[in-house]
Amino acid sequence: MDYLKQIEEEQMKIKDFNASPGDLVEVHQKIIEGERKRIQIFRGILIAKKHGGSRETITVRKVTKGIGVEKIFLLNSPNIEKIELIKKGSSRKAKLYYLRDRVGQKGLMT
Repeated sequence: MDYLKQIEEEQMKIKDFNASPGDLVEVHQKIIEGERKRIQIFRGILIAKKHGGSRETITVRKVTKGIGVEKIFLLNSPNIEKIELIKKGSSRKAKLYYLRDRVGQKGLMT
């Protein structure tokens, strides 16, 4: 078991991720279109964190033009450039799936 933990720790790209559900985050993701490479920013509310170690994932939700969009990001993926914490939120729950049903200002965590 110790060998597996050592290998996972060596492969971890982001070691100290302090964001919690309810926080506003920006995920900078590398996008490759043919020969072009660019960085796309996905800004939204962190609604869930799952797993742990090198398999840790986060779910980020944003509303664009009235349509809710959710993306699941693998934290240690080579396609993730960086993750910025924009605003700290206050939440008592670990999974904020109830935000899917909220509309307008009620859907924002403050």
